[in-house]
Amino acid sequence: MALDNLHFESLQLHAGQEPDPVTKSRAVPIYQTTSYVFDDSDHAARLFGLKEFGNIYTRIMNPTTDVFEKRMAALEGGVAALATASGQAAQFIAITNILQTGDNLVSTSFLYGGTYNQFKVQLKRLGIHVKFVEGDQASDFEKMIDEKTKAIYLETIGNPRFNIPDFESISALARKHQIPLVVDNTFGAGG
Repeated sequence: MALDNLHFESLQLHAGQEPDPVTKSRAVPIYQTTSYVFDDSDHAARLFGLKEFGNIYTRIMNPTTDVFEKRMAALEGGVAALATASGQAAQFIAITNILQTGDNLVSTSFLYGGTYNQFKVQLKRLGIHVKFVEGDQASDFEKMIDEKTKAIYLETIGNPRFNIPDFESISALARKHQIPLVVDNTFGAGG
């Protein structure tokens, strides 16, 4: 199904999945499995070697989750998406895929408490430093950016102040310094 002609409402129902070819079911099946069968040891080796796309283990991928990820990417206009078990897990994966020991990120201090603690305590244990800006002005972020800064972090609506950052100016700042702008859009849910 061509997604480019579908409206947002239709994408919510149809993106990421074709009807089942056998049953013609439109609903996404829920695959309640942890493991999958391999055709033979060569097939398994190709899958685990990432030489062939397919299901290996539900912790890595599940057909139900795959539809959800494709649907979210279509709704957001993205290339791909990754579903995680929690917002905190999503934050951790996003940040640790961009930063490593010795790097830093610049973040607003207007954060959900769990995020603030993850940044202040857990990332510090990994050698990743988080520089907190008091507020959400682009000029304050820029003062903290240095050669080790690998990302800027914001929430769509600051917590606990309910502030809305100036996304255009902070996004322009990120582009100027050629670093990603990571935005948490799950207000109050912990990531």
